[in-house]
Amino acid sequence: MSPDELKARARRLAEELLTQGDLAVADELLEPDCDNAPNTVAPGVDGVKSWVVTLRQSFPDLRAIVEDEVAEGETVVQRMTLSGTHEGAFGGVPATSRHVTWDLVGVLRLGPDGKFTKHWVIWDQLGLLRQLGADPASVEGSA
Repeated sequence: MSPDELKARARRLAEELLTQGDLAVADELLEPDCDNAPNTVAPGVDGVKSWVVTLRQSFPDLRAIVEDEVAEGETVVQRMTLSGTHEGAFGGVPATSRHVTWDLVGVLRLGPDGKFTKHWVIWDQLGLLRQLGADPASVEGSA
């Protein structure tokens, strides 16, 4: 697969899965037992879908913008900006109606069948919690 094809495939996860909430895209592009990180995402494609549902319930107008992409071999790295209005509880923080923006870096590795087998994410959870007015030390799932 060419680097451009690999980036286009990964971009669909940002645009169709995160922004549009189309969970079928996860089934199409991720291995059922894909290796996920961070620890806030349960294993496999079902873990990714559950995380997306939670995000979209908390931020119904969620938008993911891919700012930068690099692809080499079977790996693509994306730097994204996510934004949305906090309309539902998130991490134990009740809805604030605040519009927030946070950064995310994702690394995806393609398997031999054309689906992503590895899915690693690093995101600015602290920055997000601060924008929500939360004390990060008292929020569910924070360390």
